[in-house]
This record gives sequence, C-alpha cells and structure tokens, in this order.
Amino acid sequence: MGFIEKIKEQAKADLKTIVLPESMEPRTLKAAERIIKEGIAKVILIGDESAIRKEAEKYESQGGSCLGLDLSGADFVDPASYAGMDGLAVKLAELRKAKGMTVEEAAELLKTKPLYLSVMLVKEGIADGMVAGAHYSTGEVMLPGLQILKTAPGVSLVSTFFVMVVPDCEYGNGGVFVFSDCGLVQNPSGAQMADIARSAADSYRKLIGEPIVAMLSHSTKGSAKHPDVDKVVEATRLLKEMCPDLKADGEFQLDAAIVPSIGAAKAPGNPVAGKANVLVFPDLDAANIGYKLVERLAKAQAYGPITQGIGKPLNDLSRGCSVEDIVGVVAITAVQAQGE
Repeated sequence: MGFIEKIKEQAKADLKTIVLPESMEPRTLKAAERIIKEGIAKVILIGDESAIRKEAEKYESQGGSCLGLDLSGADFVDPASYAGMDGLAVKLAELRKAKGMTVEEAAELLKTKPLYLSVMLVKEGIADGMVAGAHYSTGEVMLPGLQILKTAPGVSLVSTFFVMVVPDCEYGNGGVFVFSDCGLVQNPSGAQMADIARSAADSYRKLIGEPIVAMLSHSTKGSAKHPDVDKVVEATRLLKEMCPDLKADGEFQLDAAIVPSIGAAKAPGNPVAGKANVLVFPDLDAANIGYKLVERLAKAQAYGPITQGIGKPLNDLSRGCSVEDIVGVVAITAVQAQGE
C-alpha cells in the first residue's frame, strides 16, 4: 500500500469534515464526489446548493469532467441563508477588533468572501479543516487562515512541507520524505529554521512514522565556513534544546544526510547521517528547487505544500492541481485534524 492509500485508510478510521470553498470549480466538485464516495471525509461546499448543482449540470451537458456528478452526500453552507452567519460575524469582528473591524464589516466579508466563511467554520469547529487553491492564489488562501486561526500552541511560525514519495528509492523511509519549508518562509533565521524543523518532525510523525531530521547545508560538520553555515549550526543547536528526544542533527550536505555510506564517511558514528527522512532546507530557494528536481528528475510524487504550525488544518492547492491532487490533500488534511 502506497503513502496516499495509507493516508486515505487513516482518514476513514476517524472521519473528519473538510470545507471546500471553491464550489463552482469543476475539479473541486468532482473531487468532492470522490471523497464522499470513498468515505475519506465529510464535505461542506460553500454556496447555494441549487446554483452549485446547476453548475455541475452545465458541465455534464457539455460532456465535461462533472459528467454524472453525485453530490448527494455533501453539506452546503449558503452565505445568503446560513443560520449561523450572525454569530460568525460577531466572532470574526471580535477576532479582528484590533484592526478596527466592525460586526457589519465582518458580516459583509463572510457573505462575499468564501475563504473567510470557510476559515470561520473551521475556527468554530463546524468543519475540521479547509482545502482551497484550485482557483484562489496561495496568498488569498493563507491570509484568512493566518488572521483567524493564527499559529498552533507552542509554535511561533507557520510553514509548509511536501511529502515526497520517490519510486524505487532505498533512502529515507522506503523513499518517503518530508521536505520543509518549500512554500512559505523565504529566508528563515536560525530560530525560525529550528521551528520549521520541529513542525516538520511533528508532521512526519503524524502522517508517516518516526522522524529522523537532517538540517541541510552546503557543509557537513564544519567542512565549510560561511555565515550561511553558521545559521544552520545555530538552528541545529536550538532544535536540540527544544526537542532533546528528537533524532536530529546537522549541518549536513544532502548526500551525507540520506546515503548511508556517505554519511558514515563524512560523519562517522552520527545517528542521523545517512538515515534522514525529514530534510529541512536553509531557505525557500533551495527547498523549492530541491523538491521540483526530485519531482521531475526522479519522477517522485509530491504532495503539498501542506501547511504546518497553524491553529487548525488549512491547506493550499496548486492552481494546476488535478482531481486526484485535491482528493489526496483532503485526505492529508483530515488526518492532520485527527487528535486536534
């Protein structure tokens, strides 16, 4: 059983409710049907039920991707008629009062911006998580999440990760890795890199298994001298202070982190060298380039960017995502919500 199949089975074992704001997007509608049919999660769609069904019928009549769509298992939250709107507006205004938001302004935002309504449903426990991004940009998806959900307890930074599933790979956990942060924090400080590593380890543990964390650099254990290396050394020190029981070390070059023979040669006796399955990159350039190289050249499956360190599960999609991508990210989001 592959990674995403295991995640789906885990999601089915403790069913969560995921809200999908992009209810007029045909890929989202098709994904919603599959999620419900497979029993991966309960689904909330934002908008008028009859209008959403008419949109689906339009695609059916055109022979499009929504042919034969069945949304009978979905719940619908229509901003124009939802009974809980007034209460949500009061709570949103309270959350944003420092920015001067009134109840009237909050109500208008909830009626006109599906992302804000969706995040408030998550905030109030009506939904367990949100997935969007087939239509909206990353910035549009993340802004209400950061404003409303904020960071998780004990975490100072929201970041992202990719689950990389590399075929025919002898490294990591059967070729399954977490790469972080590949999508949000541009140039983390040492303290921020340590926080990203802690979140990435927690993400790996929740989704896959026992994390072994490598803090990546162009240097291995002092082989190069540079302020960029100093940052990774400092991040490693802080991570060990925060998580003394976590199997983590650095600074490592990539090959020393994942290839046992090279790890043994460059860092003899080190418990992480050559064994890492969580790779923490020193900046967004390296991380973004790294995951795309592995995805394209090694033909890896890349699931993400998945958000970590946020108050409740909220995840972004690529605007070029497929129906299968949406289903997979919803399954991951549902698993993230388990035990919240």
